Amino acid sequence: MTIKKNALKAISVAIILSCGALSLSATAHDTHAPDTSVASMSLDKSVASDHRSAKNKARDQYRHPVETLNFFGFSPNMTVVEITPGGGWYTEILAPALKGTGKLYGAHYPDTGEDNYYSNSRKKLEKKLASDVVFSEVILTDFTPRQESELAPQGSADLVLTFRNLHNWKDAGVEQVFKDAFNALKPGGVLGVVEHRLPIDVADLSQASGYVSEVQTIKQAKAVGFRFAGSSEVNANSKDMAQHPKGVWTLPPSLKLKDTDKEKYLAIGESDRMTLKFVKPAK
Repeated sequence: MTIKKNALKAISVAIILSCGALSLSATAHDTHAPDTSVASMSLDKSVASDHRSAKNKARDQYRHPVETLNFFGFSPNMTVVEITPGGGWYTEILAPALKGTGKLYGAHYPDTGEDNYYSNSRKKLEKKLASDVVFSEVILTDFTPRQESELAPQGSADLVLTFRNLHNWKDAGVEQVFKDAFNALKPGGVLGVVEHRLPIDVADLSQASGYVSEVQTIKQAKAVGFRFAGSSEVNANSKDMAQHPKGVWTLPPSLKLKDTDKEKYLAIGESDRMTLKFVKPAK
């Protein structure tokens, strides 16, 4: 009887220990899983912050920053590169979300000292970054279209982003940018692309300036070694047929026709955009 009791006791202890080990194993596994809730909370806080202007916040309904960055796999501990930040619309969101935990590079046109769009754009961004402590950790690097550029130290980035820029660089320029992004990314890193989308059956290319082929963009990224990881319709706009007198700039926020048919174009809203995710294959 004593032997049986001891045997049962040993079995009970083994079961308890086994369950405990399973519990610890599950807990350990969960800590390594991507926590999208943490990323969303960080981004939500940045998007709602007072350092963003009401004008910029008004565009959230068209640009969907939280959903877009979550699709690309954003995390606050990442090293992120934004190519040509422009006026800093996305920088206002990325900088505070990464501050203290990650790193943000802004790969922007260099200031050559000349009075032109590229140099002036760089100066304006530098002034913006100096205006608020929220931008104090942003690192600017030099990016020159259609030339090899080091967007960030080679193999250092988790995420490279470009928003509505491909139409400026044309085919050869796009291919070079994708090569630059590939070099900057770690194996397994992500390239996120948002761009005005050219309809497959577009009727008049002359009225579709500023729009880019999704099929062509995927081919270009694959050509430099990226794997196409998927697309999202988060920035789609079915009202936009990409047939406008001044191309994509007919629509808000540019409204190139000014008051002519303004209500019509405001009703359409900002452009229909493709949102594409590419991955640099692990070695």
